Amino acid sequence: MLKNLDKLHVDAKKIIEPYCNEMLKIHQNNILSMLVYGSVIGIDYTPKKSNINLAIIFDNIKMQDLDKSLKLVNKGRKKKIIAPLFLTDEYMKTSSDVFPIEFLEMKENHVLIYGEDFLEKLEISKEYLRLQCEQQLKGKLTRLRQAYLEIGKNKKAIMQLILESFSAFIPVIRNLLRIKEGTISYKKEEILIEANEHFKIDLELFKRILVLKSKHKIPDKAELEDIFSRYMDEIFKLAMIADEMKII
Repeated sequence: MLKNLDKLHVDAKKIIEPYCNEMLKIHQNNILSMLVYGSVIGIDYTPKKSNINLAIIFDNIKMQDLDKSLKLVNKGRKKKIIAPLFLTDEYMKTSSDVFPIEFLEMKENHVLIYGEDFLEKLEISKEYLRLQCEQQLKGKLTRLRQAYLEIGKNKKAIMQLILESFSAFIPVIRNLLRIKEGTISYKKEEILIEANEHFKIDLELFKRILVLKSKHKIPDKAELEDIFSRYMDEIFKLAMIADEMKII
């Protein structure tokens, strides 16, 4: 029996309810928990445009469980339901040191719609969180440099590189703030303002990127190259902050 569906946007509920009921029919007693997470439960959800993210906790997962789900998952993708995360409680417990950002984001931003809430009791170390933030920032910077060498001065490609990486960049900034302050926002502009206050980031630059992301208009060559250069400098600065951050 599904629960808490009234906490979802009405349009999302119409999609999620039949999908999850069908998933329960397919797997019967093997499913222990189902939850919705991400933008679908926030103020940023836009019907027919925003993706719907689900995590399903199984007692055990075998190849046949994946096979049995293929038809439904393919059907769900047409309605913006991303292929669900198939997890087990044991996998979550033993992976919180590897994916602390992902699990913490889910833990603080989800709606349980079936079974037991395994996320609530999942413990996540701040040191593991700091390490992943550092790894993400340094890895992102290396990839941006490498990608630039591959694409050269192609304006469209540079623009895409900035915008795609920026989407993954926001959760990292949010979790650096979490480590430092303990409280965080899920609104992009508020996150950037707080990061400017605590880490002295280039707020003007990031606000400009937010505008570019919303309008999808490519600036002229000189401005775009300036944005890209400053963007890499900011990522390097935050990587060093993550590296030197002390866990209390």
